Amino acid sequence: MIRVAILGATGSIGTSALSVAEAHPERVRIVGLAAATSAEALAPAVAKHRPAAVSMATDEALARLVAAVGHRPAACGVGDEGLVMVATRPDVDLVLCASSGTAALEAVLAAIDAGKTIALANKEVLVMAGGLVMDRARAKGVTILPVDSEHNAIHQCLHGHPAQHVRRLVLTASGGPFRGRTRESLAAVSPAAALKHPTWQMGPKITIDSATLMNKGLEVIEAHWLFGVPAGQIDVLVHPQSIVHSLVEFTDGS
Repeated sequence: MIRVAILGATGSIGTSALSVAEAHPERVRIVGLAAATSAEALAPAVAKHRPAAVSMATDEALARLVAAVGHRPAACGVGDEGLVMVATRPDVDLVLCASSGTAALEAVLAAIDAGKTIALANKEVLVMAGGLVMDRARAKGVTILPVDSEHNAIHQCLHGHPAQHVRRLVLTASGGPFRGRTRESLAAVSPAAALKHPTWQMGPKITIDSATLMNKGLEVIEAHWLFGVPAGQIDVLVHPQSIVHSLVEFTDGS
């Protein structure tokens, strides 16, 4: 049994993780949940899994959550302190960081210090503090598991291979909704058009970042810190079919 705390439990990654827990109750137990202000969206998960600890971004959101659930969990937190509380509890084995933006950095560092395994779906944490996070994880002997499909594919391909055997990493990109458009035609596109990703259903921030390809730039930075590979050995390939998530080329040509 692995005991999991989810930061960002109402987003696409968080809700997928809750589905996994529901499908495998004998293997996964949810012991902590945190979200921003979507109290009504989090309430069914709190009622179903009955985690010992919950946190919301504001006192008002926490009050709405408690009212929606009908009971108050044993430990309730608010804001950054609440994220840290959920991520560092003794009954947590693995912290899934699936929140968006920069709010979870303090909680990730605190969880590393507490010896928790980190499943990282939030690329901003490594983009803004990759050196700090990875150095801390190495010093504490903590495993950082990449959850993003591209980085998880690389993680699996690299398993058992020393760094000196790696020639390059290749991240794939769908190209987003505007692939093939001319520069001139892009001047008139709308946010609504940018939110129509051709392959994936994701939250609005990452969908917009995918439309501009900014997301792939963030993923290059994330891959550099996760795998210790220089940026010059990380390539991006536009792959509209989205079948292959990423590739690793080794020095023997494979």
